[in-house]
Amino acid sequence: MIVVTTETITGYRIEKTIGQVFGVVVRSRGVAGNFMAGLRTITGGNVIEYEEMTEDSRRQAVDRMAVNATTMGGNAVVRMMFDSSELGETMSEIVAYGTAVVVVEEHA
Repeated sequence: MIVVTTETITGYRIEKTIGQVFGVVVRSRGVAGNFMAGLRTITGGNVIEYEEMTEDSRRQAVDRMAVNATTMGGNAVVRMMFDSSELGETMSEIVAYGTAVVVVEEHA
C-alpha cells in the first residue's frame, strides 16, 4: 500500500478514485504513565510517555486506514493527513485520513 501526503505519486498514474478512507485510534495513558508524565512536567523537557503513545497511535491509525483502502479496492492513499482531539480528560483520538485510489505504474 502506497500512502502519500501529496496529490500524486511519482512514477504512477491514478487510474481510479475510490473515495475517503480513515483509520481511528482512541488511546488512554494508564495511571502509571500519567503519573510519570506528570513528574516530567515539573522539570520540563520531552514527555517520553506521551511521545511514544502518540507515535504508536499514528502508526496504528495509518495501518487501519490502509486496511480500509484495501477493503474498498484501493492500492494507494493520496493526500493523507492526521487529525487528533482529546476525549474527556484522559483519552486521545488520532485519525489518519485520505483518498483511496487505484494507481498503475507509468512506463517510460
